[in-house]
Amino acid sequence: MKLGIVGLPNVGKSTLFNALTNAGAQSANYPFCTIYPNIGVVAVPDHRLDVLAEMYHPEKYTPAYIEFVDIAGLVRGASKGEGLGNKFLANIREVDAILHVVRCFEDDNVIHVDGGVDPLRDVETINIELMMADLEVVERRIERTTKAAKADKSLLAELELLQKVKAGLEDGLCVRALGLTDDEKELLEEARLLTLKPIIYVANVAEDEVAGEYEENPLYCKVRDHAQSEDSAILAVCAQIEAELSDMDAADKKAFLEDLGIPASGLDRLIAASYALLGLISFLTAGPKEVRAWTIKNGTKAPQAAGKIHSDFERGFIRAEIVAYDDLIREGDMNSVREKGLLRSEGKEYVMQDGDVTVFRFNV
Repeated sequence: MKLGIVGLPNVGKSTLFNALTNAGAQSANYPFCTIYPNIGVVAVPDHRLDVLAEMYHPEKYTPAYIEFVDIAGLVRGASKGEGLGNKFLANIREVDAILHVVRCFEDDNVIHVDGGVDPLRDVETINIELMMADLEVVERRIERTTKAAKADKSLLAELELLQKVKAGLEDGLCVRALGLTDDEKELLEEARLLTLKPIIYVANVAEDEVAGEYEENPLYCKVRDHAQSEDSAILAVCAQIEAELSDMDAADKKAFLEDLGIPASGLDRLIAASYALLGLISFLTAGPKEVRAWTIKNGTKAPQAAGKIHSDFERGFIRAEIVAYDDLIREGDMNSVREKGLLRSEGKEYVMQDGDVTVFRFNV
């Protein structure tokens, strides 16, 4: 999973990226200190792997990973090349989902590229640039599809959809706010439209609001209401606190979070929100050689899940031997699981569940 962190300059993007990844991206109090996208790979915390590792003492321990991409601050006019905007917009096309960082705190010591803090203006600035870039793509596709549809009438449905999307963009609506069906989204997949990508608005709040006081912050409330209007997710974090957490060991981090009254770090909450946003789950494989988490789409059937491990597993799929993680932990080992009939043999139509501990049988 690749997540792109976007936002105006000086809203806390690179500070948050550094905190999430410990990658050391440049972070400074002036616009465009991030020119090329910084990339950080982060292990997905999963306590189930830790428990399985205690059980099997494997040679390898392999969690799932998320790739965070810190994309340079966009400004008004980015879709026309302002502030190296075209380069930055191309970087956004490559990600699975967008984390849009929005500043929701006042601080005279941190300059704002537009002169003052107004989160809705900031959201609009970014969205307009993304919509303008999408409109250019859609207009080109309409031109090509119109010509092709003269000889191939099956393209008329796609052409009608493109015209619907164009009208929405011209009305100032992101494509994700148009209420498209899954089939319509699939038709648009090749276009890689920026405003169709799922989004989490990350409200960067003040340190003294992070435990929940931000709910009373009118700046946060404006972003929350906007997110709800387009059925997008929102998450409040304090980038500065996340930066402090990133330098602590596990014990100090836990104590610090408890003192602040925060149930989990911003990283953990962002990962959970991202999995939910993209409809992802993890199945597990466990044994003396390796304990590992594999990320798949919710609804994936067993043969396709096997293909995540190796294409031969999918091609020669026979069956999946599965025990629910909770059952395995409760019984203590696979022998007890077998004795109690909790190890299931599932076929090609089985839909994988989060936490399935799985062995695939195949023959090529």
